[in-house]
Amino acid sequence: MFSQLKEDISCVFDRDPAARNWFEVITTYPGVHALQAHRFAHWLWKKDIKWLGRGVSTFSRFLTGIEIHPGATIGRRFFIDHGMGVVIGETAEIGNDCTIYHGVTLGGTSWDGGKRHPTLEDGVVIGAGAKILGPITICKNARIGSNAVVVKEVPAGASVVGVPGRIVVKQEGVEEKRRAIADKMGFDAYGNTSDMPDPVANAVNRILDHIHLMDEKQELMCQALKLMGATVKDIKLPDLNSCELNRDEVDDFDDKKVKI
Repeated sequence: MFSQLKEDISCVFDRDPAARNWFEVITTYPGVHALQAHRFAHWLWKKDIKWLGRGVSTFSRFLTGIEIHPGATIGRRFFIDHGMGVVIGETAEIGNDCTIYHGVTLGGTSWDGGKRHPTLEDGVVIGAGAKILGPITICKNARIGSNAVVVKEVPAGASVVGVPGRIVVKQEGVEEKRRAIADKMGFDAYGNTSDMPDPVANAVNRILDHIHLMDEKQELMCQALKLMGATVKDIKLPDLNSCELNRDEVDDFDDKKVKI
């Protein structure tokens, strides 16, 4: 019992940089209070002392703003950050090392008995305001974005955003190429939108990709012309790393002509 309490408190320091010491966590973190109350309420529920278990759960909700049904099964090192408005249903199952934020609902979609609520496997993180509904499984190390509504199973390691929730596929090759171009240019012209897509940033990223593709194609055309014997004068482009372009350098750039 005490080892589990120690784990529940220790995991706070790993996931909340605002946590300063054990006394502060024990006395001021409602997520920790709600979890400890649930562990007692769940023990009563399993002992078939269900009314008292519900009573402990209701009192905990009054104190913390976090509603966890005593029938829910919660693993080790579970952390609820902030916590206000969190609702976890009776048949929900939560694995080890999971994290959820305020306003999250692990709810049901049916009035029938049996399994009605989600299952979170180990390492799942659910952002603020997200709704996970129905007897679905959120597989290991998945990430659910803030305010997403998820009604279908999420595979391991996936990130889900939007309403309804959709899986975001990260294109490793594209992201690495964009990062290299940003480093070369001296500033980050690309928005980091792999996990939380922004339509404007996505449009800008695609325009930049198209420009770089046109540059590569033009370079190949110049090389082909040179192989055919044409004279193509090389033009020195202004340095993008400079905060301000030298006026003489710009004028010199404008005066140069390409001769073929």
